[in-house]
Amino acid sequence: MPYVPHTPEDIRRMLEVIGAPSVESLFAEIGPELRPKSFNLPKGESEMDVLAHMEELAEKNVRASMSFLGAGFYDHHIPSAVDALSMRSEFYTAYTPYQPEASQGSLQAIFEYQTAVTRLTGLPYANASVYDGGTALFEAAMMAVRHTGRRKLVVCEAVSPIYRVMLNTYTTNLHLTLVTVPHKKGACDLAALAAAIDAETAAVIVQNPNFFGTVADFTALFDATRAAGAVSIVSVYPVLQAVLKTPAEMGADIATAEGQSLGLPLSFGGPYLGVMTCSKELIRQMPGRIVGRTVDTQGRTGYVLTLQAREQHIRRQRATSNICSNQALCALRALLYLCLVGQEGLTRTANLCLERAHYAAERLTAIPGVELLSGCAPFGNEFAVTLPVNAYQVIDKLTGRGVVPGFPLGRYYAGLENALLVACTEKTSMESIGIFAEMLRGCLK
Repeated sequence: MPYVPHTPEDIRRMLEVIGAPSVESLFAEIGPELRPKSFNLPKGESEMDVLAHMEELAEKNVRASMSFLGAGFYDHHIPSAVDALSMRSEFYTAYTPYQPEASQGSLQAIFEYQTAVTRLTGLPYANASVYDGGTALFEAAMMAVRHTGRRKLVVCEAVSPIYRVMLNTYTTNLHLTLVTVPHKKGACDLAALAAAIDAETAAVIVQNPNFFGTVADFTALFDATRAAGAVSIVSVYPVLQAVLKTPAEMGADIATAEGQSLGLPLSFGGPYLGVMTCSKELIRQMPGRIVGRTVDTQGRTGYVLTLQAREQHIRRQRATSNICSNQALCALRALLYLCLVGQEGLTRTANLCLERAHYAAERLTAIPGVELLSGCAPFGNEFAVTLPVNAYQVIDKLTGRGVVPGFPLGRYYAGLENALLVACTEKTSMESIGIFAEMLRGCLK
């Protein structure tokens, strides 16, 4: 049936039925500055015309031939089988597995995902995932608050500023005290972090590698945290867990991560995956759900939701979170990625990332006026350099020539307007690093 526009009389009668005096009254709760400018929409176009228009708009985008942008989200190679398997309709149309007898495939996939990520961090328990790395870090903080009954969080300034904004936002009305300990030239100030711990501290929150790419061993800090009765939380980069000291080896109580690097495309910002693992003492504080493996009365293997701490499942006041819906399809992709690359492949990928980043740092610091922000501090696949000019000037010049040189640290850190965060992955070739270095050299002349 063809669409027939509503006449003024039609609109009057509809308003009369619902008891509204005018169309404008329907938007009374929305501020004038947020309301649509007009409902005078253009005439509808055919699918072919709309597609042609969108392609024309897309052609106006700047196309980068090479990118060194990271800042927590990385362009890794994704095996084709990840797409092929995760796009099977059994998986991408599946909903929450409330009925285990009808959801054994989904439950097993989640169970295997939990197993895989606990092997990455070394901590024995994982949930079925949360929204993203920042959400996971907030949930970890709330686990610590509930476990200790304390209200103070000590946070390293070198933790991702995106995550810290999320922490501040989510805790605004929770009457918590967040103490941010300044970084020291892009590295965590371990002594200052330890000094900030007191009898009111619920948790110490750090990141490894941190937002500047710097790697640290937090064993001594976590020992001090435990001695004070607080919880140690570390956010990690999953790929580098194949070669770095694990959270468990450092004595962490909770490890979280952004799982995007495990088989998820960048996709303009999501959907992503929040990884959470913890020690046995904290498992009942973990939000969301945990899948367990058991046997039925006939000895057959079965998978069930062992723990469910969401508002839908238990009394509201006892729920651990109301933002803990798991990203099951994203978690499945992470599992597929880890299974396909295997331990050897993940280690090789991590080593390639390290190799390319250190080669890039060597080439860039050979340019007069370019220095490593953290000096001799170890780093992973990402590092920060200081430039003789504002980083935005370099970004503006090189991006227009097809090279995205990195992330401007001055966006989040006052005093670092000349600092640039540069990331490499296994997809970053030695040739592209050389081209970038020479383009930067020319840009700084």
